[in-house]
Amino acid sequence: MTMAGTGKSTFALYFGNRGFFPGSLMASAREEMDRVIKGLGHKTLMLDAAATRFGAVETPAEGEIYAKFLKEHAGEFDGVVLSLPNFGDETGAVAALKDAGVPIFVQAYPDELTKMAPETRRDSFCGKMSVCDVFYQSDVQFTVLRPHTVAPGSPEFADNLDHFDRVCRVVGGLKNMKVGAIGARTSAFKTVRIDELALQRNGITMETFDLADIFNRMKSVAATDDAYKAKRNLLVGYSDFGTVPEPQVDSLTKLGVVLDTVVEEGKLDAIALRCWTEMQQVLGLSPCVLLSEMNNRFKVAACEVDVGNAVAMHALSCASGDVTACLDWNNNYGDDEDKCILFHCGPVPQSMMAQKGCITEHAILKNAVGDGCSFGCNVGRIKPMPFTFSSMMTEDGMLKFYVGDGEFTADPIPADFFGCAGVAEIPDLQTVLMYAAQNGHRHHVSVTPGNVVAAMDEALGYYLGFEVDIPQAM
Repeated sequence: MTMAGTGKSTFALYFGNRGFFPGSLMASAREEMDRVIKGLGHKTLMLDAAATRFGAVETPAEGEIYAKFLKEHAGEFDGVVLSLPNFGDETGAVAALKDAGVPIFVQAYPDELTKMAPETRRDSFCGKMSVCDVFYQSDVQFTVLRPHTVAPGSPEFADNLDHFDRVCRVVGGLKNMKVGAIGARTSAFKTVRIDELALQRNGITMETFDLADIFNRMKSVAATDDAYKAKRNLLVGYSDFGTVPEPQVDSLTKLGVVLDTVVEEGKLDAIALRCWTEMQQVLGLSPCVLLSEMNNRFKVAACEVDVGNAVAMHALSCASGDVTACLDWNNNYGDDEDKCILFHCGPVPQSMMAQKGCITEHAILKNAVGDGCSFGCNVGRIKPMPFTFSSMMTEDGMLKFYVGDGEFTADPIPADFFGCAGVAEIPDLQTVLMYAAQNGHRHHVSVTPGNVVAAMDEALGYYLGFEVDIPQAM
């Protein structure tokens, strides 16, 4: 099984047959699909050719053989590619795949106009309609993409499989997800309230950790420990610590070791950390650079105990296969209604930044906690790139997402603008903002490089049954 940032999905290959049509097409399809899909970077699982007639599925009995094959390999594949080299049999397909438990991509081979005689024609065009119809009747979820028929060796098939891969990663990544809430929600931020039971009933477990335990664990981390040495070397190479006092470097290192330990012990897919003001008052630091570094190695980390956006970040990272960040909807950009400044104090991963960050005090919080008590903000700028955004909230037991896309531009931001920020150009931005405001969404939004809106929409809305809106299309 795959996770964000760890590679592509593994696919179980299924071949549908119908006796009225040439079964001889199965052998070449088995060879071609396996070769092409492996060539696109995926691992495959395939029923032995001797297990059924032609190594394909036609009858319910053959479907049961395939279903047993999937059960024996449960946990080893992320999706099923259902290939129709000829018309295929819908009844056998339902018997084989009704309990697959993963997304199913229905692919149909195209006919060739020079091969339309009964002994060579496929009729997969029609067979795909029949399989999808009976899947729908049987409540079997499946993916269909354009074009209706597609040759495995074509660029269109590669695009289809790329989309399906992303869907599978999101579905697999959110099923049985574990997210850690480290520290209680800051009282002033009711905007990040979350319904823990709604998460659980939708397959996401929220584990909670007290900051007192985190602080206490830091006391047992010694500068002579291998984990301490490795973390310190990583941090001072990751960003510019030139102005950071030694006590804060030491404390940031110890906190980083503890956060890694908590993630490992809890087998957490993401965390949301209470990052003010106890961090500043007790430890004399801001943990922003630690979250930045975690995000840079695909350990999803949101600030301000925003569990909802930690979930959205994980989904985005699964979809893109890339890093992600939680940002504030923060500032207008002059009078351009489709541009705004997205910002946070420094949890943006280095790979999304225009250059190496610089560790500073928290220019806003230090007004409350005093000078010298808030080092750890990773200050810089977000580099130009297309991105997908999302955010999640809970309401009436439901998980509710919105998704859209935009682009970070090269537009300048004043040098005295604190934190890590970028100018975002988002088509129909005002509609997006109105939607978020009117529907109770956070002041935070999560982003990942690339455009994965379609994969997020299908995975979250269709396969997982969450509520998903795309305000730009409303």
